[in-house]
Amino acid sequence: MKKLPVTLAALGLIACSGFALAAPEGDAERGAASAAVCSACHQADGSGMNIAGGESWPRLAGLDANYIAKQLHDYKSGSRVNASMMPFANMLNDQQIADVAAHYASLPATEGKGGESADEATLKRGKQLAERGDWSNYIVSCKSCHGPDNQGAGDAFPGIAGQHAGYIKAQLTAWKAGNRRNDPQDLMGTIARRMSDDDIHAVAVWLAIQNPTAN
Repeated sequence: MKKLPVTLAALGLIACSGFALAAPEGDAERGAASAAVCSACHQADGSGMNIAGGESWPRLAGLDANYIAKQLHDYKSGSRVNASMMPFANMLNDQQIADVAAHYASLPATEGKGGESADEATLKRGKQLAERGDWSNYIVSCKSCHGPDNQGAGDAFPGIAGQHAGYIKAQLTAWKAGNRRNDPQDLMGTIARRMSDDDIHAVAVWLAIQNPTAN
């Protein structure tokens, strides 16, 4: 994947921090076995889950392996906090993390949920934020970091097109509140704090209905 200049990273699901891997090479077949415990939330096919009005779990299928590994290591170290994820991450050693990441990266990306009923005005605003940003409020476009069509750019910037709306919204809200901080220079927090709640909803639902494999 292409690496682009650092200006905005996501959601989510979505951290903007490179992960210098001195880690073992992952094995997707071994990772499938280690990931069995993950399927209750992330599903056997890595598609995740979007519950309207409730918690959403991200789609992991097709995400960059190094990005997934980085997030698991961050849960272990405590630099990313989630009460559900931390115990599972702590069960995995470095090799298992690499294997689980390789497994999910090898799966075909699935479609996002949560944007199907959004109205035209909301989707128009979401598209603007994702593709052009809003310079009147110093909001950089998502694709500035996440690449053309928001398909991702290397291990620092995950693909967010086709990610579940509920998860994107939850992560942007966490960045905005300062509850998620595992990015350098507080990049995502800086951007999220410039976004209104309506903006966060708009970009989340627009991204959710985009093709996760447009490239």
